[in-house]
Amino acid sequence: MTARTQRAARPSRSAPPPLPPLEALDRTHHSMMGVLNDLRHLVEHLEHHGVDAAARQSAKAVCAFFSGHARQHHADEEALIFPPLLRKNDPVLTQHVLRLQQDHGWLEEDWLELAPQLQAVAEGYSWYELEALRHGVGVFTTLYHEHIALEESLIYPEARRQMAAEAASRDQRIASA
Repeated sequence: MTARTQRAARPSRSAPPPLPPLEALDRTHHSMMGVLNDLRHLVEHLEHHGVDAAARQSAKAVCAFFSGHARQHHADEEALIFPPLLRKNDPVLTQHVLRLQQDHGWLEEDWLELAPQLQAVAEGYSWYELEALRHGVGVFTTLYHEHIALEESLIYPEARRQMAAEAASRDQRIASA
């Protein structure tokens, strides 16, 4: 193909199927860790540069992520992951799931305290309180890191085992029918 020859348009295709729930949730955790890092960098940026175009853009992205994607992620966990684990009636597992549900409430409270200051930065205002913002971001990011570590190390592996067992049982019932 020469530089002047244009490639024929490719036919449109249907969208790929959605990721299985746990893989999609894992991807959100990865994204979340990046946005939490961006949030910490934003606080440092504000300290040294104040509200400039970079701070506004970063604050807008952080606000969009935690007001939308993160909230949906928590709702998905509450609906898809936690109920089957609670039905197992395993006291240790139940304790961990209840802790994660409590974390979701605390993370929402923390976000509701941070969001107005970050939204102000996103709009170009400088009425944020840097030390309060720094402290709030520290609390928020620490809780998120602990929360994700518990989900990734215990809850998601157990959910995967349970989903695999349910799928195997379903396949066996279908094969023997």
